[in-house]
Amino acid sequence: MKTPRKVNSNIYLQLYAILLLSLIGHSGLSAASVVHLSPSADDMTPVVREALAGVDDKELTIILAPGTYYFLADYAFNEYRSITNHDNGLKNIIFPLKGFDAVSIEGNGAELIFHGQVQPFLFEDCRKVTMRDLTMDWDVPFLFQGEVLASNPEEGWWDIKPSTEGFSWELDKKGVQFPGIDGFYFDDLGNTLSFDPETRQVAHGAWDISLDPTRVEDKGDGILRFYEDIRHYPKVGTIISSKGTKGQNRYAPAVEVAASEDILFEEVTIHHALGMGFLFGRTEGITIRNCGIYSREDSPRMVSVTADATHFANCMGDILIEGCRFENMLDDGTNVHGTYVSVDSVLGKRKVRVQLEHFQQLGFQFAGAGDEVWFIYQPDPARKETNKVVGVETVNDRYTDLIFENDLSGELKAGDILENKTWNPNFTMRGCTIRNHRARNIVLKTPLKIVIEDNDFSSMMSAILFRGETYFWYESGAVKDVLIRNNRFEHCAYSGAEHAVLYITPRLGESFDQSAIYDRNIRFEDNSIATFDNRIVWADRVDGLSITGNRITKTHTAVQLHPDAPVFELSNCRNVTIDDNRYTGDYNYALEADERSRKTLRIGRNEGIKFKVK
Repeated sequence: MKTPRKVNSNIYLQLYAILLLSLIGHSGLSAASVVHLSPSADDMTPVVREALAGVDDKELTIILAPGTYYFLADYAFNEYRSITNHDNGLKNIIFPLKGFDAVSIEGNGAELIFHGQVQPFLFEDCRKVTMRDLTMDWDVPFLFQGEVLASNPEEGWWDIKPSTEGFSWELDKKGVQFPGIDGFYFDDLGNTLSFDPETRQVAHGAWDISLDPTRVEDKGDGILRFYEDIRHYPKVGTIISSKGTKGQNRYAPAVEVAASEDILFEEVTIHHALGMGFLFGRTEGITIRNCGIYSREDSPRMVSVTADATHFANCMGDILIEGCRFENMLDDGTNVHGTYVSVDSVLGKRKVRVQLEHFQQLGFQFAGAGDEVWFIYQPDPARKETNKVVGVETVNDRYTDLIFENDLSGELKAGDILENKTWNPNFTMRGCTIRNHRARNIVLKTPLKIVIEDNDFSSMMSAILFRGETYFWYESGAVKDVLIRNNRFEHCAYSGAEHAVLYITPRLGESFDQSAIYDRNIRFEDNSIATFDNRIVWADRVDGLSITGNRITKTHTAVQLHPDAPVFELSNCRNVTIDDNRYTGDYNYALEADERSRKTLRIGRNEGIKFKVK
């Protein structure tokens, strides 16, 4: 079923934007522009384009009158963009805001509705950015959704009743085609996940599946039968949601901030996006306060944004996420990381060619002149000496030549790893609720200070994950100073794959020592945990892990998925303390620890749990 797009038949006779150029003295030299926008049932994209074309000043304020605004892709700004963790390509950008000393969006409760493949906001090379009090959504989501009515794994089929109202799809001889917006269709159903229609959580024990049925049969009465041999069939009664093919299904974030500083987003709500909600790259000083990413309360959609709610790649300064609500995304609540590049070749005493490894990092700026870089020599994942970049020569979107201030070590060889030392942030999250979504609540990879406090978490996978990677995503880096305290964890790690409430698990390539210490100094203190399965902390290759003062309750709200797993599991760890925790409920094994971890393990007085090592 298709929803017709809104058509603007008379846009050039209408101008709802009034551009007021007010000269405001800044040493008598600069001016500030104020753009007023008023809502219309017609396409507002050309109105925004014309208004921004008249702005020549370095400071801009856009004021939206209350109401609903509609935006189509036809007259958007076009630009080829390399967007980290998204699909690179030509983007239709509604608000391209670049090079401002200050830019402010005053929403006044306005609702912005987008249609088709568009990127709503881009802030690039801006010194101060503020956005307040607005909502973003799409008229038709880039999703296919349906209720599972029957399943027959023996014969390789299952029946669903697809959602129609507000969704766009069609059935032809190729199968289900969606979304069919402005001529765009995904190659197949692609990444698919099951949800519980009552709780709106990811279904208990659900697995990620990728769908490309060999045949789809129309059974009548709005029911389709899918034929495909898959490992994990969706359960009857669940709602499946598909987002299309990998390589096509991360068009762009709702809000991209690149190479900017001093960012504040406040009371901004995003109900859908064709990728992440908020994405930041090489940006300094970020606050996200009282914002929301979730499906509308009255919407049949199980999914909000199709990737992470928030994502930070090679940022610096202080990042604060406070008082926010993130729900029903198809990836993490937040991911904070740097980027590893691998050495392709050593070109001289001070020159090295490096490469970006993941296809969704191509074109990302790893380093600039003046940045300090750590050198990591395989097989040891530890950061070694630093050197300062004095020159950057781009070869193409994958390869870059870096020129350094001092001579390179004779140890450096192809396959070694570089990490940017300069671009790492302090990170704080407090007073947030993250739940009912795919993957992890938080993924953390920064060596600077991390504080996670007074949040409510419920996770399909691990609630909090530490995973630096010299493999696949190549996301750095090892943590050194983490405090996780006074949080509430409820119903965690309920996917089909095995996870834990707190999971510390570096993923290093085969050329690296799989037993070498990676993360350090993590304190997990005074948290309240109520969940149905055993695993609470699962740690690998960490030095300095304190698990103290936590209240843990084993619930019976769902069937255990991994009943033989221990409460705590330690591998290749040093200096772990488990003290003053209170456990209520049953378990098979309290602790599983290898010989190396046991040597420096300290177990204090804990209530309700006996530590007999498995």
